[in-house]
Amino acid sequence: MTAPRWGWRAPGAGRASHVDAGTEFQGTTVQLAGLYPFVAGSGAPMLGVPIGRHLLSGETCCLDPLEWLRAGLVTNPGMFLLGQPGAGKSALAKRLITGMAGFGTRVLILGDTRPDYTRLVQHLGGQVIRVGRGLDRINPLDAGPLGVAVGRLPPREADRLRLEVRGRRLALLLALATLVRGTRITNTEEVLLGRSIDLLDTRLDRQPTVPDVLTVLREGPDQVRFAANHDQQAAGLVATLTLLCDGSLRGVLDGPTSTPIDLDAPAVSVDISQTTAAGDQLVAIAMLCTWAYAFGVVDAATALAAHGLAPRRQYLGVMDELWRALRGAPGLVDRADALTRLSRPLGMGTLMITHSLDDLAALPTAEDRAKAGGFFERAAIKILAALPGRELDRISAVVRLSAAERTLVSSWAAPEALVPGRAHPGRGKYLIKTGEGPGLPVGMRLVGDEPGLYDTDAAVRL
Repeated sequence: MTAPRWGWRAPGAGRASHVDAGTEFQGTTVQLAGLYPFVAGSGAPMLGVPIGRHLLSGETCCLDPLEWLRAGLVTNPGMFLLGQPGAGKSALAKRLITGMAGFGTRVLILGDTRPDYTRLVQHLGGQVIRVGRGLDRINPLDAGPLGVAVGRLPPREADRLRLEVRGRRLALLLALATLVRGTRITNTEEVLLGRSIDLLDTRLDRQPTVPDVLTVLREGPDQVRFAANHDQQAAGLVATLTLLCDGSLRGVLDGPTSTPIDLDAPAVSVDISQTTAAGDQLVAIAMLCTWAYAFGVVDAATALAAHGLAPRRQYLGVMDELWRALRGAPGLVDRADALTRLSRPLGMGTLMITHSLDDLAALPTAEDRAKAGGFFERAAIKILAALPGRELDRISAVVRLSAAERTLVSSWAAPEALVPGRAHPGRGKYLIKTGEGPGLPVGMRLVGDEPGLYDTDAAVRL
C-alpha cells in the first residue's frame, strides 16, 4: 500500500503538515552519470557567461563569442540580436556586458542613444563619455593611440599602421560628407580629401581636425590643386565640410577629442543621447565617429600588445540601434563596414542589436539593403527574441529554422490576451542559433541587482 504524500492521519504514523521542496543540485552528465545514468544533455556549451536555462532540458546555457571562437564552436566572434521592443534585448546585452567584464573582457558600448547603459557602466566602475553640444567632443580624424603606436613599432609595422590610420580617416570623412550632403561623394572629391589628409600628416605634429582639412581645401596648395584639375570640386567639399563645423553640428566634431577612451576601465560607454534631439543625421554622425575612434583605439592596443609594448586584452563592442547609423544617406553601409572591418583585431567580439530586418530593409537603395543584410549573415551567432511570423520568413532565407523553432519564437511575440500585470510571454526568452543545426532556446531570469541595473522602462512608470 502506497503512503499518502504527507503520511497517514494517525498517531505515530509520521504525518507531516508541510514538506519543504527538495534541494536542487546541478552537474554535468559526466559527474551525475553514476547517480542517474540516463541523463541526456541539450548540447549547450558551458563556456562563457551564464545566460539562463535551456527551456526544454533545464540545463544551464552560457554564451561568450570569444570563448566559443577559441573552442571552435563558431567561425567568428560576431553576434547579431533581433527582437521586438520590450522583449529583453537590452537585458541580454547587459548580462553579457556584466559577465564578460567580470571575466576581464574590456566592453565598449559604441553609441548609447537612450542612454540604456550608463547606470550599468558606472556600477561596474567604468567610464562614461557624453558626446553633444557643450559636452564631450569626438574628433573624427583622431587616430587615438594608433598615431602614438606608429613611433613605437618596427619600421615595417609602422608603415602598415600609417596606411591604416590614413584609411580610417579617409573612410570616416567620406561617410560624414555623404551624410551631410545626402548624396555620394565623387571620385575626384575622394582624391582631394586623400591628398589633404596626406598633406596634414606632414604638416602637423598633432591629430588633424576637420577645420584643418577645410583650411587645406581653401588654400589650394599644389599637392591638392593638381589632384582636382579644377576648383569646382574643392568648392563643393568646402561647403559640405563647413556644415560639420558651423552648422547644426557645431561644437561636436570641430575640435580635438576632449575625453579619450580609457582601455584600463572594465567598460566604456559613449553616450550620444544628447544628439538625438538634433535628428537622425547627427545621431548617425555621432555613431560613425564613435565606431571609428573606438576601433582605432583597440587596433592600436592590439598592435602594441603584439610587440610586447602593451598588455594583451580581449574586447566586446556593442552596437545598439544599428539601423540609425545606416539609413542617413546612400552608400553609408560601405563606409560603416569599412570602419568596423579595417584590420579588425581577432581579440574583439561584436554585438549588433536592432529590432527587425525591416530596419535594414528601409535603407535608401537596393545595393545598401543587400550589403546591410551581410551584417546579419556574417554574424556567427544569431540571437532571436520575440519575433512575428512574417519576420521569421525573412530570417529563414538566411538561417534555417525548423518548424518547432518558428512556432516557439513566434509564440513569444504577443500575449494571447491583454491582462494588466501579466508579463509579456517573450520577455527574457531567446533562441541562440549557430550554423544550420538546432538552436538553443534559453530563458533568462534576472537576479540580485540586475532588475534595477537593467531596467529600461523606468521613464514610463510614475
